[in-house]
Amino acid sequence: MKLTNLTHKDYTIHDDFHQLKLPIDVDYIIPEDDSVRLLSQVVEEMDLTELYQTYFRTRKNQATPKQMLKIMLYAYMNHYYSARKIESACRRDINFMYLLEGAAAPDYSTIARFRSLHFAPVAKEILTQMTNFLADNGELSLKNLFIDGTKLEAVANKYTFVWKKAVAKNLKKLMDKIPAFILQVEKDFGIKILYKSEIKIYHLNKLRKKLKKIQKEENIVFVHGCGKRKTLIQKTLEQLDEYLARLKQYNQYIHIMGDRNSFSKTDHDATFMRMKEDAMKNGQLKPAYNVQFGTDAEYIVWISAGPQCTDTTMLIPFLDSLKEKQHRVYEKIIADSGYESEENYVYLEKNKQLAFIKPSNYEISKTRKYKTDISRKENMSYDSGEDVYICSNGKKLKAIGIKKSKSKTGYESKKTCYTCEDCSGCQLRSKCIKGNNSKIPLEERTKHLEISKLFQEKREKSLERIISDEGTELRMNRSIQSEGGNLV
Repeated sequence: MKLTNLTHKDYTIHDDFHQLKLPIDVDYIIPEDDSVRLLSQVVEEMDLTELYQTYFRTRKNQATPKQMLKIMLYAYMNHYYSARKIESACRRDINFMYLLEGAAAPDYSTIARFRSLHFAPVAKEILTQMTNFLADNGELSLKNLFIDGTKLEAVANKYTFVWKKAVAKNLKKLMDKIPAFILQVEKDFGIKILYKSEIKIYHLNKLRKKLKKIQKEENIVFVHGCGKRKTLIQKTLEQLDEYLARLKQYNQYIHIMGDRNSFSKTDHDATFMRMKEDAMKNGQLKPAYNVQFGTDAEYIVWISAGPQCTDTTMLIPFLDSLKEKQHRVYEKIIADSGYESEENYVYLEKNKQLAFIKPSNYEISKTRKYKTDISRKENMSYDSGEDVYICSNGKKLKAIGIKKSKSKTGYESKKTCYTCEDCSGCQLRSKCIKGNNSKIPLEERTKHLEISKLFQEKREKSLERIISDEGTELRMNRSIQSEGGNLV
């Protein structure tokens, strides 16, 4: 018997029936000057051997690695970052269909796996080939490299922090408790654990095996719940398990952190940094990445990311990775004041590169307050013959020694220490000697300076370069190229 009771409404009864028209190839619909054609041509000329090596096997009924790379790059060009949005675009957008070349649209999980397992390991190689393509076509100057950085907040909870100092403090407390605990166990159960000066997880596991053996031999049953009294061996084993779990967790935290001071529990690669966007106005630290990028002729030619909280320590790793991958050394390095340091100046000079780095005191040195501050060495007279500074009261600050200091990166700098010969009775002492938190009374203190002559020399040379006509033009160009890269 034929059923006529339909549970779903037919929405096609009023549609017009159109005849199928040829051609149905989407290639004819896309304009000749569309950017998707250029992207497809560039990817076709790339050597994708390393990308294909990340695959164990490829199937015939799905998009090839080359096609996946095309849709990934084109999606990022159009600000599609979600795997589900990219999947939807592959099913609806004719430009994505053109890149797939008739292959079935990949689902969001395939796109996510490609991005994390296949594209990420070869991303630097693909960027290198793209930069070489631009250089071969005369799009790059290959002389001026404009460097800038920005901090990108990680997709992680801001309260999932782990601090290295806190972990080290708790680990020390735990290691102080364990020897006394082992002595008490040896006394209570008559067992012996041999260890040298340091107790390791191996010794605790060995102790646990001996306690479990005693439990099995004496047939002791562990109890749980209210109103039940635990035996001594059960209390001891529970305490030992707690110590083992904490010790393993602290060691894991220290291993994840490495040389960093913090990390996020939900994103182990993210480091807690102070961000520009501070909604609470309390200087809250957030998990983030310090991303550096270099531009040439308005093209981003290299990108790197690191856990360093400041741009100063990011310059040398950035240039080293650029040199390693692209085998290219730029003649002029243009950066803002955040990259100024003695180590960076020495590195650029060693590699025969000109530093166009604005000094950190360049803007403030133009103010009246800076120029009238008699406590600054810039407002003192310097006698190079005697190697002394002369203050506003005519007193000499003589060199008394050299102080060596080492940075976090291992660079050793030398600072010359200067001390005033006599500050007693000076009427300008309150203006010349700064620092109100010192325990020594102002009347007993003398003027003291620590100056790195090498850094001072490199800064003066860099200042001469940036105030020249060429330097002024490069600084104006940097504000266009590097700062514009933050919007990408």
